[in-house]
Amino acid sequence: MSYQVLARKWRPRNFSTLVGQEHVVRALTHALSEQRLHHAYLFTGTRGVGKTTIARILAKSLNCESGITATPCGTCSACQEIDGGRFVDLLEVDAATNTRVDEMRQLLENALYAPTRGRFKVYVIDEVHMLSNSAFNAMLKTLEEPPEHVKFILATTDPQKIPVTVLSRCLQFNLKQMPALAISKHLAHILEAEGVSHDAPALALIARSAAGSMRDALSLLDQAIAHGAGKVEEGQVRAMLGTVDQDYLFAILEALGAGDASAMLAVAADLGARSLSFAAALQELATLLTRIQIAQCVPATLDDEEPERERLLALAAAFSPEFVQLAYQIAVIGRSELPAAPDEYAGFVMTLLRLHAFRPSSVADVVAASRQRSAPTPTPPASVAVQPQTTPPPPAAAPSAGDEHDWSAIIAALPLTGLGRTLAQHCELRRLDDTECLLRLAPAHTHLQMKPAPERLQQALSEHFGRPLRLRFELAANETATPAATADRARQERQARAEAAIERDGFVRDAIESLDASVVEASIKPIA
Repeated sequence: MSYQVLARKWRPRNFSTLVGQEHVVRALTHALSEQRLHHAYLFTGTRGVGKTTIARILAKSLNCESGITATPCGTCSACQEIDGGRFVDLLEVDAATNTRVDEMRQLLENALYAPTRGRFKVYVIDEVHMLSNSAFNAMLKTLEEPPEHVKFILATTDPQKIPVTVLSRCLQFNLKQMPALAISKHLAHILEAEGVSHDAPALALIARSAAGSMRDALSLLDQAIAHGAGKVEEGQVRAMLGTVDQDYLFAILEALGAGDASAMLAVAADLGARSLSFAAALQELATLLTRIQIAQCVPATLDDEEPERERLLALAAAFSPEFVQLAYQIAVIGRSELPAAPDEYAGFVMTLLRLHAFRPSSVADVVAASRQRSAPTPTPPASVAVQPQTTPPPPAAAPSAGDEHDWSAIIAALPLTGLGRTLAQHCELRRLDDTECLLRLAPAHTHLQMKPAPERLQQALSEHFGRPLRLRFELAANETATPAATADRARQERQARAEAAIERDGFVRDAIESLDASVVEASIKPIA
């Protein structure tokens, strides 16, 4: 006996064995049970999600010799002939090869005749969007008022191309893509029934590669069985698909959390040695970051049977949600920039180093410090150093600099411009001694620490005082007004005085009263 591919052998024969389209099954089951039958059905969805399969099951439900039912017997001659593709009253038409109006007219002329064997004459038109406009126009009248013995089942992957006049005459069902977990469970069921040894990670790989299509998953499973000589194992499946091992991606993020750039580059070198696609690696990395974010924000959606559940939860706890968002953006942008890179390896390495440059020590710690300040029990503010440190920074000393140094005067004497001056103006001087300058920065202004502003401020201070100074920041609410806040308050006071002077001016008051005019406050500018 010749071998039958899994996609055909395991095609569902009834609604109870259909996987992943429960919303469609529920609606059709109720309609069949209550004999509320529409004359035209439209099934939409991507390839391999069950459009034609549901059409055949529906045809059996309509023509089963036991009567119209949601559970066709599968044993009567009508059911067996439909399963075997021999039922004379089931006409399956491929619209991609029958697009002309003449072919549609001939098809519709035959619809007038009563069914030969069954209860209904069922027309299944696949890829119906491929019909010409003339063909659509030819079928409109019959589609609107078909004979009692005719049922139309239309299927398409592109419903946007179907005329609205046709859509309005059909009962439409949108078939969704299969979840990867549902696909892997179904594949496991099939392999157990077939007596083929397998492991869960291999099936997870196939399910992800199928991109929501059960038919594609079964075709890949056939290929995996042949590639593995009757076994479906992760290593062989990964080699067959040429996909990036998830261990590489987890290793990158675990090294990122540890601040180990050398380990991240070692993973890049290993990927290059195996000639794996760096674009695919960044795509998979973005997918992994998405799963981590979901685990952080909606942990209840993480399935208990998820093979990598523990590693996902560990990374979800290691990174802040804000940093995961940033890392996702870096991975996506890095992938889009690969064509412009000197080569893919260089582009991939630079993306990893970009992740390292914005690692949690410069993002998550800021968020953690903010959360600690809002906790009931006060905790010391976090500190962020400009220079990399191998040991924790010393605790901040009690404020002592505000009576000894005028921070506004110091800033005025510094040759700073741009972001460096803006950073200095939003800081509060906490301590200034022979070796170190400690500044306090409000959490709302942490973005001002973007390089190279802190380095320029540190260099300007060292040159101004004639000695090397180490610059440190503590993140906390300011206790005294910063130079920026003082300047802003002074601007507001000048503006208020200018507006009051205009309101008191006699000429202005006479103009308002005599001409029914009004003052445009935005146009008032103080002159001193």
